[in-house]
Amino acid sequence: MVKSMKNPISMISNKRESKKFAVICLFLMSSVAAGFIGGYFGSQSISKNNPSVQVARQVIDSESNLITQIVKDVGPSVVSVNVISQGDQQTFFGVQKVQQESAGTGVIIDKSGIIITNRHVVPKQADTVSVTLSDGTEFKDVEIIGRTNSNDTLDVAFLKIKDTKGKDLKPAKIGDSSKVQVGEKVIAIGNALGQFQNTVTSGIISGYGRDIQAGDASSSENLQNLFQTDAAINQGNSGGPLVNAKGEVIGINTAVAAGSAENIGFAIPVSDIQGLITSVLKSGKLLRPYIGVRYVALTDDYAYQYNLDIKRGAYLSPSLNGDKSPIISGSPAEKAGLKEKDIITKVDGTDIDDKHSLTSLINRKAVGDKVKLTVVRDGKTQTIDLVLEAVPQN
Repeated sequence: MVKSMKNPISMISNKRESKKFAVICLFLMSSVAAGFIGGYFGSQSISKNNPSVQVARQVIDSESNLITQIVKDVGPSVVSVNVISQGDQQTFFGVQKVQQESAGTGVIIDKSGIIITNRHVVPKQADTVSVTLSDGTEFKDVEIIGRTNSNDTLDVAFLKIKDTKGKDLKPAKIGDSSKVQVGEKVIAIGNALGQFQNTVTSGIISGYGRDIQAGDASSSENLQNLFQTDAAINQGNSGGPLVNAKGEVIGINTAVAAGSAENIGFAIPVSDIQGLITSVLKSGKLLRPYIGVRYVALTDDYAYQYNLDIKRGAYLSPSLNGDKSPIISGSPAEKAGLKEKDIITKVDGTDIDDKHSLTSLINRKAVGDKVKLTVVRDGKTQTIDLVLEAVPQN
């Protein structure tokens, strides 16, 4: 029998190949490990030696710390507003009264317990209103000081905690919204969806001077001269503060674009309600200043349509059907001698333009204030003094 025998040369060759393969694997593993180690230390070296990377990290850290600090400062001034009201509901037995619960947000503006919020947060039919602080303290005895009329372009209401129970309330710092620029960093704080108290979102001012129609099919309101922001504003955020990088309230969150729109929210510039804030803090009443005119806010198109040389201002336009004068009878405007076809171009030296409407400039004043109107009449410029009065109650 011939036994087969393994070839010695072949065996030696296999051993050599195995050793060679092991050496190659060890080399590859060493190279990969060296690559990781080198990459790590290299990245550290780049970070240390590259000023732009360090600056980027510092900016991110700084912005995060800034938002955190603003929330700590402003958060105690933000309250959740809870409302119980009576509403109509269609049933099998006809329309019946039902109890409804809703929620929104408010901002403490005085340590005595005065709070500003939106008109639509506290409807006329509200039975009871309560507020909850950021620390969970609840006040059930809350009075509605006043709310603007349903057809008013300012969606504003004021509340008052009747008994603070010795609680040290922290009013928010009110800023100057007239100085706000597009692109400026802002933060929105509110009771999102009526259940997530003091939710914080951030973004920028995306635009100003926006006019919108807010509400639903059953009820809508025209709002003017609003800030537009991409900071997320959800249901329940209404009445909450829009805050700048200094921790100052520069807007009151009011509405969000519905439908397919994303990150389009609106806020009332706080300077536009400064007159109302002043009247409430001084008298405890909401007194809405007005001059009593109907006007067209001039643009290039309107100036062309009316054949006017002046392209910005408030034009006291004649009614198309002639049944309504632009001057309201018995108003401050009538008493001051304003006339049809006058163009108001300035209020106390501030131009009426895309950023400052006549209404918004008057809203910054208080009832009883004397203002100087720059008026163009028959091509000639003159100054007319006018004393603001309170809007007549309906």
